[in-house]
Amino acid sequence: MLPLDPTTDDRLPNAPHPRESRLMLGAEKAEQSFLEAYNTGRMHHAWIFAGPEGVGKATFAYRAARFLLSRPQGLAIQPAATLDVPADAPAARQVLAMSHPDLFVLRRQAESEKKAIPAIINVDLARDAMKVFTSTSGADGWRVMIVDRADDLNRNSSNALLKTIEEPPPRSVILMVTQAAGRLLPTIRSRCRVLPFSELRSSDIEEILRHSGEAPDEALNRHAAQTAHGSARLAFQRLNERTLAVGDHVRNVLAQLPDYSHSDVMSMSDGFGRKEGRADFDVMRDTVFDWLSEQIRQRAGEGPRSLAPFAEVWEKIDRAMRDVDAYNLDRRAFALTLFVDLAAAMRRSLAA
Repeated sequence: MLPLDPTTDDRLPNAPHPRESRLMLGAEKAEQSFLEAYNTGRMHHAWIFAGPEGVGKATFAYRAARFLLSRPQGLAIQPAATLDVPADAPAARQVLAMSHPDLFVLRRQAESEKKAIPAIINVDLARDAMKVFTSTSGADGWRVMIVDRADDLNRNSSNALLKTIEEPPPRSVILMVTQAAGRLLPTIRSRCRVLPFSELRSSDIEEILRHSGEAPDEALNRHAAQTAHGSARLAFQRLNERTLAVGDHVRNVLAQLPDYSHSDVMSMSDGFGRKEGRADFDVMRDTVFDWLSEQIRQRAGEGPRSLAPFAEVWEKIDRAMRDVDAYNLDRRAFALTLFVDLAAAMRRSLAA
């Protein structure tokens, strides 16, 4: 596995980077559509790969980039049945090393090693990225830009990208990865071809984990895949040692309800306010929602009086969680209130 890339601060330490991954599952329709466009000579100049987090959009973008960059004869069609490119092919090695002269990846970047990575892709980065299309292709072939993630574009950087999308140079392709295509500028969406990506099957996630060699055993592999809500990223998170420890801590507190240890919750939530505690907070959230799902499933035959408290607290937590994310509220205070509400719901259900 390649060393951690400092410009990809959201990369998981136990998961392969999308440009490293050779296994592509769950994207059969997307691959068929992209291949059809290439094989028929109707390659669109701008694509949006849209779908939930962790379903292979960026992996597919690098796969598509390798494919195009391995065809150095410009627009001369070399029909293909798949997007596979041998790992030892020159283009594949260059993409892996991020050294291909005709590939540019537009993403959030810090101005220097000492500065934090910003929350957006600023306009200067976008303008610099457009320069890849102003020079002649090194191999008289395709020039490719991957925007990962397009969600991080602001209005100014979006408009800078739009100029190239509106007047695309010959043999250029822009591949945009997004979790929320509806938030992109309408003028960008209208000029791009959208390929939707869906949640992965748990069997596909199991195979991805198995292929990576990160799952310590098949039982844990299966559990991570089945509780990942269709996201390989979430499955990898659940195999991380720290994630496993946080999840176990949360489940231990949940098992005590309605009489839980306040000190356990306080110790668990102490770090939520720090940057590195955001991942722990997300683990707590996912674990709580999984627990609520299980409570509702177990009580499906007990009638509405038993189910209602859990359905109501689910809605309350979901609304509060969105507010925490939207307004950057105190996550530690949220966690303390969360378990008060869960305890109250459990008491109401037991009394029904």
